Amino acid sequence: MDKLLSLIEKNPRLSDKEIAVMLGITEEEAAKKIRLYEESGVIKGYRAMIDKEKAQAETVTALIEIKVHPQFEHGFDEVAQRISQLEEVESVYLMSGGFDLCCMVTDKTFQEVAMFVASRLSPMDSVMSTATHFILKKFKEQGVMFYEPPKDDRGNISF
Repeated sequence: MDKLLSLIEKNPRLSDKEIAVMLGITEEEAAKKIRLYEESGVIKGYRAMIDKEKAQAETVTALIEIKVHPQFEHGFDEVAQRISQLEEVESVYLMSGGFDLCCMVTDKTFQEVAMFVASRLSPMDSVMSTATHFILKKFKEQGVMFYEPPKDDRGNISF
């Protein structure tokens, strides 16, 4: 992967000037490369990662495994795209194993997730079964730690 993309992926708040210095190019070249990546769809967007527990959000994150019947000549793509368009769904992945697709639903109450699965996801054509897992605690996401290491409160002792 391009070094510029690696830098932006790790810290999207870097300025064009900071990126230019790190890559040994001009600020204008950095801005142009970033704009081209955005316009071509290589860079899909920028997001802040929020610790919902610290923000006292009263919502849950659910990982929903989905077994589907693939569509003739379309495989899993058509049903995955339909699931992707549901407003509750944050992410959809094709996966190997006992289930075909996996989707993430975030920032919803337990009841909202249950109603989504029961009334919108499960009744879809091609969906054969689902298994819903609720995330109880985040420790690390996309390389970012979500916990504080325990503090050593024993104090200093000298002899």
